[in-house]
Amino acid sequence: MVYIAVDIGGTFTDVVAVDPASGRYHTIKVSTTPHHLVEGVRAGTVAALERVGAEAAEVSRFVHGTTIGTNAVLERKGAVTGILSTEGFQDTLEIGRLKRTRMYDLNIDAETPVFLAPRRRRLGVTERIAADGSVVTPLDEASVLRAVLEFRDQGVTAIAVCLLFGFRNPEHEERVRRLINEVAPEMSVSLSSEVDPMFREYERTVVTAFDAYVRPVIQGYVDELTAELRRIGIDAPLQIMQSRGGITSAELVGRRPVSVLLSGPAAGVIGARYAGALSGIQDVISIDVGGTSADVSLVAAGKPLVSDEGMIDTYPLRVPMVDVTAVGAGGGSIAWIDPGGSFRVGPVSAGADPGPVCYGRGGTQPTVTDASLILGYLNPVSFAGGTIALNVDAARAALEDFGGQLGMSGTEAAEGIHRVINSRMADAIRLVSLKRGFDPRDFALVALGGAGPVHGGRLAAELGIRTIVVPAVPGVLSALGLLVAAVEHDAVETFALRADRTQPAEVAAAFRRLSAQVAELMAADDVPQGEAVTSYSVDGRYVGQAYSLEIPVSDFSDGSSLQAFTNAFHEAHQRIYGHANRSSPVELLNLRVVQTWELPSVALSPSAAQAPKSAASRSAYFAEAGGFVDVPVARREGLVAGTVLDGPALVDQDDTTVVIYPGHQGLVDAAGNILITAAAAPAASAAERETA
Repeated sequence: MVYIAVDIGGTFTDVVAVDPASGRYHTIKVSTTPHHLVEGVRAGTVAALERVGAEAAEVSRFVHGTTIGTNAVLERKGAVTGILSTEGFQDTLEIGRLKRTRMYDLNIDAETPVFLAPRRRRLGVTERIAADGSVVTPLDEASVLRAVLEFRDQGVTAIAVCLLFGFRNPEHEERVRRLINEVAPEMSVSLSSEVDPMFREYERTVVTAFDAYVRPVIQGYVDELTAELRRIGIDAPLQIMQSRGGITSAELVGRRPVSVLLSGPAAGVIGARYAGALSGIQDVISIDVGGTSADVSLVAAGKPLVSDEGMIDTYPLRVPMVDVTAVGAGGGSIAWIDPGGSFRVGPVSAGADPGPVCYGRGGTQPTVTDASLILGYLNPVSFAGGTIALNVDAARAALEDFGGQLGMSGTEAAEGIHRVINSRMADAIRLVSLKRGFDPRDFALVALGGAGPVHGGRLAAELGIRTIVVPAVPGVLSALGLLVAAVEHDAVETFALRADRTQPAEVAAAFRRLSAQVAELMAADDVPQGEAVTSYSVDGRYVGQAYSLEIPVSDFSDGSSLQAFTNAFHEAHQRIYGHANRSSPVELLNLRVVQTWELPSVALSPSAAQAPKSAASRSAYFAEAGGFVDVPVARREGLVAGTVLDGPALVDQDDTTVVIYPGHQGLVDAAGNILITAAAAPAASAAERETA
């Protein structure tokens, strides 16, 4: 048997192939094919099978992290979508929350996703459900049929049904779907009562509209990928990473495709958690630096932080997802000079095509990768396993020209690029940690992605982080994360009752309903009955607050559960916001159930590779060492447990370069990770922690 995982990045498509009997795995990086993603997946899969020496028929698991939905939104290539709403509420999508990112900009563009369904494709139907779920006005089926025919005339292929208080009583929404299927079966339908059964009309409308917008795109991609896998002889079922970090079958993705809209970054976080756990570290901050962006996330006590609302482009997306902060700070980020003469890097990226100048594919503007190359950190021969020969002279010429505009040498410009990009990534780490009440000095930094281990040492020094973990295969850790992810499903409903005006039995009954829904999904994923682990949480808030905090709870089977929840909410509010009002009543806003099933574990270990030989040393630039110095270079494959690497030093491997900066020391541990110890950071005082 062979397990295969494929993760698509902005520059490279990463593939990991595992022999589950031995745990040995092989890694492959191929160029991403942005205009036809399946082509890159196929090429990487075929190359991985050749590397393993296995036949396609031997593949028993195929796990995929897809960016197709994200790309459809960013490139505005989703389905022609219509929205059916309760009559009089057609403009919810456009009105939004009246929030503005630039308060005093009189020329600001609309910040609601009107592109999903312009006014002519937002129609009302006659019906009304009350806030308690009772029917005020019965559904007028003729109004539904008229709207569907009008949509057909406009070329609509997907319909989002978002009726007022549909989350309280889905009867009308379900009837609308049946009517659409009768008269226009070619149209796909998304119901808000299934996609997002919670209150807040605007957010529910947005996420349902996005579900409709990407549904045909994601379904078409899944069908095309499945067909391509069958053509090359792979009959294994296709599993896909969800935004909250669990995997599910492609069939279930079709029920709620918006759940995978932001699945790409989640796999890297799961991989970082796995790498930290191998070295006995449960509290980690992951920094995944790829070709286009840097994704930052936090894992506390072995659990990734999960947010119930993220952003795609500039729009809210109320879908549970691993809490990842992404900044335009990747290897392909372009250096430029703004009109005021200031030095900038990113967020615009050279991407995979044309890529950095040193790729020799037509890029002309210097990037972070070009800077890393002329600073001596990258090996031009073994970059990406030797699949791309880097042009040092072209990178140097581009940086000399860029630096000349600022009165700098090319080397000074390259160092400046690193300083600027490192500062942006450090700010993102502060946002993920300090803003959520965590001190980054209490965490280890897991550096992953093709460029993460290049920058990790500088980031740790700036943030006072003591330990950096460099996994065995940091450049393809997202793909590895797909293989160690658990099958996971969740269900949520709005409860909206004060803790002092409800009974534990009411909450327990709601949790039982949600547990039954999740159990059905787990069964559809062939999870053995009784083996999934169930967790419960409540979105709590003080009465009158606009936003809530998710609080883990028990199943409310005893009378002390409500008081335990209330106490936990006060404590969380104190930790995150610095204050708590214990005399104020607390509301149980939304109830959530999550079930997780860990797949049978495999003791993974990288296979030895026939890698290009590295020179024993290389000239690399370190300001604290006085400039360019000759530093020792090791190949990762040749390092054994117990090896100590004193900085400055470099470690070359197929998927990245590890830079150990002066004053740092690396140790290869028994798990195969390189643990880099930075200079001792001062302990946080009580006052500093309170301020954080």
